[in-house]
Amino acid sequence: MKGKAPKESFTIMNELVLPNDTNTLNNLMGGRLLHWMDIAAAISAQKHCNRVVVTASVDNVSFHHPIKLGDVITIEAKVTRAFTTSVEVRMDVYAENIPQGTRHKSNEAYYTFVALDKDGGKVHVPELLPETEDEVELYEGALRRRQLRLILGGKMKPDDATELKALFFAAQKK
Repeated sequence: MKGKAPKESFTIMNELVLPNDTNTLNNLMGGRLLHWMDIAAAISAQKHCNRVVVTASVDNVSFHHPIKLGDVITIEAKVTRAFTTSVEVRMDVYAENIPQGTRHKSNEAYYTFVALDKDGGKVHVPELLPETEDEVELYEGALRRRQLRLILGGKMKPDDATELKALFFAAQKK
């Protein structure tokens, strides 16, 4: 199976925040944004895997700035690492008020997807081949993020998280 560069999974999705997307303060509802983020990340994961994918996990999503009625949302997504049958996708979310000419970063998050065959069984995914310094940094950090997700999900014991332990023990040695 041939490896792929992160740019091959890069996806940009835009949405206009309409009245039905907002709460009583005219701010975008968080659940609506999470829905859009899931779609953008799934498209990115499918581009990498050339398979149907399903959401396996959503990391912490913090809301840095309110997104207002009438703003245009831009979600940028790309695969940061491929594991055996899953991929991690990073997203950056921007809100733009076009009439005012302002744009700010609202959110960032990591989602994990599992690739499936036509019968719903897990399948191997192509290797990710990072090309830039930023891509290498995201790629290297993905293993620590994965171990943390597995610990929090009860699928890994903290003592087995070698990458996380190395990070903390390296800090203690200094």
